[in-house]
Amino acid sequence: MPSRAAFYRNNLLLPLLLAAIVFMAFDLTELDRWISNLLLDPATGQFPLLHNPWFEKVTHKWPRILPDWTGELAVIGSLLSFIWPRLAKRPQLGLTRLLEQARIAPVLRFTTRHRRDLLFVVVAFALSTTVIHYLKSHTSVYCPVETTLYGGTQARVEWFENFSLWSKAGDGRCWPGGHASSGFTLLALYFVALRHRWAHARTLLVAILLIGLVYGTTRVLQGWHYMSHTFWAGIFVWLTTWITALFFYGRVALQVPESSQVPAPALVGAALCRDRAA
Repeated sequence: MPSRAAFYRNNLLLPLLLAAIVFMAFDLTELDRWISNLLLDPATGQFPLLHNPWFEKVTHKWPRILPDWTGELAVIGSLLSFIWPRLAKRPQLGLTRLLEQARIAPVLRFTTRHRRDLLFVVVAFALSTTVIHYLKSHTSVYCPVETTLYGGTQARVEWFENFSLWSKAGDGRCWPGGHASSGFTLLALYFVALRHRWAHARTLLVAILLIGLVYGTTRVLQGWHYMSHTFWAGIFVWLTTWITALFFYGRVALQVPESSQVPAPALVGAALCRDRAA
């Protein structure tokens, strides 16, 4: 079993280190603008995919189904988890026999056994969404295509120049990346897998991180976000979900054997390096 120090180093200090790297590499430089400028059509000065309805549907509208359905199923499962314990006390009840015959009872028993997991997913999704919406409204960062840099009317400002702790900073709603964060909210499933020592938990983690990166990158291609917005979304969702998992499961349940431990922030950092090298 890895030590307590290693656990907090891998899950807390590494994301904070990644945040520092993103801040220095993107927010204090012109790297974001340089990447976005590479995506412009030199003839029109616009992002070619900005108003492409097919690309918008395939990369923005349809992918929302995955996190949306996951959250909705978790809510439904949480509600159902309270039904079976009451019916199980009445095995002769007509409804109980009907559920057994219709093979619905095993589903209800499953939701009861995993009530804590289902409630965790619901709370983690809700808190992650709340954190992202709070940051959006309290930094008032406008999307690239809304700024004067790319034909818009709003001035470009960095999130730390506008940040307001207690009140809304303005009407901008672009930092961190909302679409990317919806993909990263699936990290809740990774912590459930980790708690149950699922053999493929690491593969699930990599898949979820890739989903979040893909969700965010497609919006960068359209000019609706800078690349750093995706990384910030991943960092905040990771921290929020991890803290929530600590409250639900405790540290010991979330620790994995040293030989198979791959810190998620390290994977995000590797993805960052690949994007910068591309």
